[in-house]
Amino acid sequence: MAMAGLAVQIYNAGGFCRVVSTKPMPGTQWIRALTNVGCRVEVCIENKTILSVEDIISLIGSRCDGVIGQLTEDWGETLFATLKKAGGHAYSNMAVGYNNVDVEAATRHGIAVGNTPGVLTETTAELAAALTLSAARRVVEADDFMRAGKYEGWLPSLFVGNLLKGQTLGIIGAGRIGTAYARMMIEGFKMNVIYYDLFQSTRLENFVTAYGEFLKTQGEAPVYWQRATSPEEVLKEADVISLHPILDKTTYHLINKERLSLMKKDAVLVNASRGPVIDETALVEHLKANPMFRAGLDVFEDEPFMKPGLAELPNVVVVPHIASASKWTREGMATLAALNVAGKVKGYPVWSNPNNIAPFLDEHSQPPAACPSIVNAKALGLTVSDGSAQQKL
Repeated sequence: MAMAGLAVQIYNAGGFCRVVSTKPMPGTQWIRALTNVGCRVEVCIENKTILSVEDIISLIGSRCDGVIGQLTEDWGETLFATLKKAGGHAYSNMAVGYNNVDVEAATRHGIAVGNTPGVLTETTAELAAALTLSAARRVVEADDFMRAGKYEGWLPSLFVGNLLKGQTLGIIGAGRIGTAYARMMIEGFKMNVIYYDLFQSTRLENFVTAYGEFLKTQGEAPVYWQRATSPEEVLKEADVISLHPILDKTTYHLINKERLSLMKKDAVLVNASRGPVIDETALVEHLKANPMFRAGLDVFEDEPFMKPGLAELPNVVVVPHIASASKWTREGMATLAALNVAGKVKGYPVWSNPNNIAPFLDEHSQPPAACPSIVNAKALGLTVSDGSAQQKL
């Protein structure tokens, strides 16, 4: 059990196995997902935003079957060794990303690592669209102006921003989220799109082509797509650039001083992917030197901190990592994380398509007897199932 010290709330105290959640999570479906399979659930309710490694060690205690954690926590060798010693064999991030997790360390200790894909796509894309509009039309600046009592009447030049209709949209990283965002902006504002990705996005290309043909039938100008051969090509051509790459050594500081200098002076840069994709210090200097350049940021290089000077700039919109913060998505993430741990505790196989998660989120029916998404399933030799057949990974 956990050592004394951190406050916890307990559900199903008589459960045969013990699962810890390092934070309270939205909704109640996730709790039922665990208690319905016989788990005792202990939720840390300590008034502390980010738990330390030592805090989590105390929560794990001497016996723990699984943990649900957060992307702000450092899940490496120390924690996985502690969890293994306590009899644990499952950990799940309540996130699709797992940059905070040493998956190799988990695998060495025989611990399955879960994540929550397939439930964040539209929500994240919507937030990127919101940042785009807020930055382009200077919404936050205007809101501050009104609240400060400075508005004395309409003026021709008051908070003039950028028109989006018919402009060029740039996408770097045309995966599920990048494509969903592009569709919103293309349908909403009839923007042309130029994208860069290591892989061809036929889904995006086919959508733009089909929508362009539809617009012609309505007597309107069509929209077009272009696949760029480099990020630099996107940065030079686009009026709005939205970043949706994974974070690895090739995308760290993808947007740096040199690449910022390639962009249009009145461009809009949006990042709802990973903070370190942008050299934030270079961005601060670029925003200072180019007051018509605007940015919308949901993530930061040294989160939860911002680089000096960023908060004081009027031409950047900053929000605290809320891209997934819709009720449906956050509750879905919690449920998927819980089902990853519950499934491993019960010895269930791994779901074959982690992006098809709808069967796990229907509150009116039993979820499939499977773990929704285990990122190291192949390395651990776990069984995969699509609901009708099972095979060894």
